[in-house]
Amino acid sequence: MQDFLLGNHSSLTEFILLGFSGNTKINVILFSIFLFLYLVTLLGNGLIITLIRKDSRLHTPMYFFLSVLSILDMGYVTTTVPQMLVHLVSKKKTISYVGCVAQMYIFLMLGITESWLFAIMAYDRYVAICHPLRYNVIMSPLLCGLMVAFCGFWGTSCAMIYTISAMILPYCGPNEINHFFCEVPAVLKLACADTSLNDQVDFILGFILLLVPLSLIIIVYINIFAAILRIRSSQGRLKAFSTCASHITVVTMFSIPCMVMYMRPGSDASPEEDKKLALFYNVISAFINPIIYSLRNKDVKRAFLKVTGWGRAPE
Repeated sequence: MQDFLLGNHSSLTEFILLGFSGNTKINVILFSIFLFLYLVTLLGNGLIITLIRKDSRLHTPMYFFLSVLSILDMGYVTTTVPQMLVHLVSKKKTISYVGCVAQMYIFLMLGITESWLFAIMAYDRYVAICHPLRYNVIMSPLLCGLMVAFCGFWGTSCAMIYTISAMILPYCGPNEINHFFCEVPAVLKLACADTSLNDQVDFILGFILLLVPLSLIIIVYINIFAAILRIRSSQGRLKAFSTCASHITVVTMFSIPCMVMYMRPGSDASPEEDKKLALFYNVISAFINPIIYSLRNKDVKRAFLKVTGWGRAPE
């Protein structure tokens, strides 16, 4: 495998990740901030997974998908942040060619899977609000498992296309990637070849993997809001809308920066803007997701108080 990755495609054996700053004091501050965000992300998502497993009342399709989202978020940040933390306090900021390819593939696989998972979660909310009496029949464990497998299939296959199309290009120097991890747009800037075809591939895949699921989510929520408006009770409308608000917030934070990153031509990209966007949909999104779902969710709060025994659960 390593021979295939290196072969005649590149004369480089490693890359240098420039990261955020060459200033030691700034890097120490950034290290502290990102370490805090990373640990809280692992703790928050890990807690959600644990609560869903421990509390039988959370053994529903919605929380099954939420646990999968938490697993993806934990993997997502672990693919990039630990290495970023090491580079912030170390003089050596290199990553091997093979390591760069592996990081690129895993990051894309998890991100693409998550993008489609958001569409599945929107459909779950549609069934729960528009067909509540048939919810348990329609959203059977088998269907839920197949939906997650479908998301995983898109993630593994399309990430492979992205990665191969980027890494079959020749890389003959320089080897400095102006980013904090091996993301496709940043790596392509070092290619010793025309990348216009890659821009077209990225746009087409971005359309399939970002705009299509986002369009499905919009269509689903149009139907959901139409159903909510037909509810006579204002309290009922508010309750139905609140079950969707968290998902809409999370999807917006993830999808918009991803579309900006992967659907614009590489020549239009600014390295500093790219790093900020990547931080938002990689680190910040994974950090905020468990906070959004737990703070707005009485079921999660009830499960937390039950598992920890810290007082009476809210009704």
